[in-house]
Amino acid sequence: MAYDNICKYLAERFPEQFARWLMGEVALPVQLLPTELSEEPMRADSVILLGLQQGILHLEFQTDPDPEIPFRMADYRLRLYRKYPQLSVRQVVIYLRKTRSQRVFQTSFRLERLSHEFEVVRLWECNLPARVDWPALLPFRVLSQVEDPGETLREVVAELERLPESSEQRELAAATAVLAGLALDRGLIRQIMRSLDMRESVIYQEWRAEALREGLEAGRKEGLQLGLQQG
Repeated sequence: MAYDNICKYLAERFPEQFARWLMGEVALPVQLLPTELSEEPMRADSVILLGLQQGILHLEFQTDPDPEIPFRMADYRLRLYRKYPQLSVRQVVIYLRKTRSQRVFQTSFRLERLSHEFEVVRLWECNLPARVDWPALLPFRVLSQVEDPGETLREVVAELERLPESSEQRELAAATAVLAGLALDRGLIRQIMRSLDMRESVIYQEWRAEALREGLEAGRKEGLQLGLQQG
């Protein structure tokens, strides 16, 4: 399961927490809006309505820098205006994996007389809440500004074990395990998270299915290459 898909899942399940994290207190109710912004195949990661007529929070999650991000954010903004012309929009790109690329500092798109601004969040520079009352952010803690990602993962596991709802615990544990792979060795992740059962989670099942597909494809290519060499 792609990293950004996990982030989309978390934003869809906990829109209020993402809104509070990025904007402070927001008026209720907070709800998701359709992410399909036109008849063309273009879908935003997450579009959150902030209270009654308060505005829109548009989130995009990026594992690594993409030179097309500035244009995409400008394009999304125009499409949002076409669909919700009466609402203000705040756009945020959230970068997951630490990098030295200057692209993660780019916050504007320029084209002749067209100019558009958006915000960026670099997770490795953020101090995220480490409390169980912010469950949506627990899977991102290992990627945030911490001295020891391994020890941070142990702290996250302790918080996850305190969650009263088993289904929520499984999904958040699976999201944590996958996202932690951006910073830690898989063997260490399995060792630290062995006390949590996540096998029945949607995220875990999709991640396993994707890993299986990739493994089968890699095996097929290797077999084809071997056959060509022998031929």
